[in-house]
Amino acid sequence: MRDLPLHALRAFAAVYSHGGVRAAARELGIAHSSVSRHLSELSAWLGVAVAEPGRGKRGLILTAQGELLAKATLQGLQEITRVASTVREARSGRSVTIAAAPSFAARWLLPRIPELESALPRIEVSVVVDQRLTDLNSGEVDFAIRIGEGKWREVHCEPLMADSLYPVMSAAYWQRSGRPDTPARLARLRLLHDRDPQASWESWRAAHGPKALDVRSGPRFASSDLVLRAAMQGQGVALARHQLAREDVASGALVRPLGKLSVNLGPSYWIVLADKLRNREAALAVVAWLKKQGGSQTQGE
Repeated sequence: MRDLPLHALRAFAAVYSHGGVRAAARELGIAHSSVSRHLSELSAWLGVAVAEPGRGKRGLILTAQGELLAKATLQGLQEITRVASTVREARSGRSVTIAAAPSFAARWLLPRIPELESALPRIEVSVVVDQRLTDLNSGEVDFAIRIGEGKWREVHCEPLMADSLYPVMSAAYWQRSGRPDTPARLARLRLLHDRDPQASWESWRAAHGPKALDVRSGPRFASSDLVLRAAMQGQGVALARHQLAREDVASGALVRPLGKLSVNLGPSYWIVLADKLRNREAALAVVAWLKKQGGSQTQGE
């Protein structure tokens, strides 16, 4: 460790990552001559050249040995950066980091953060937006909130709240479509699809029909937030999760053309806990508060 040329390795990783000496110099905020000097120092320390002069626009070409070292160095520095960021985020023993899917974070969790902070003023809450089922034992987050059936292996899940589905559209599209008020009239409308497998129009057709509903046609969106925004813009009718659409329905941004008719999904939101909570007391306090919020939510029947 004492003999490692760390400055030279950092400069070399920047050259590899940014594709050249000048770009690396801009990234590091140093003169390009300093980057070139670091590369020379690194080659001398290794006893083999890490790069060779290129032709034309390619001012530098990494040797086979240089390519191998550059990849390893970049990966190592990226991992150091990731861990260091985690440590800096966890600067307080009362900090809690929650991972959540983008739509849930934006539409349910974020609006409740001010109330959470008021109820638990000593706790600092951070939110990480991630579609994946995060590796909770990595120490990056304290717990995750996930949408689905809760049948994930090798993790501990606790139910947060239930949900239901119902059609929504903008008031303008509702008027333009002749004020539809029965499932049969959905067959004439443009369907907006959420890629969320639990929120498929097929589940609605199976429960309420009509059989003639063409669940294959219409645009598909990668998130519940996008499909609801498309509905608010009058692009069609969406099958909405009540917990994500309730605020827009309450405000009138979206209307429920079929009244209270819905599809009950049962438990749909889950708190996924790590084996060992980093800040156990604070994390469990946040979990308890969220469960209280989830328990107070109706399913929108």
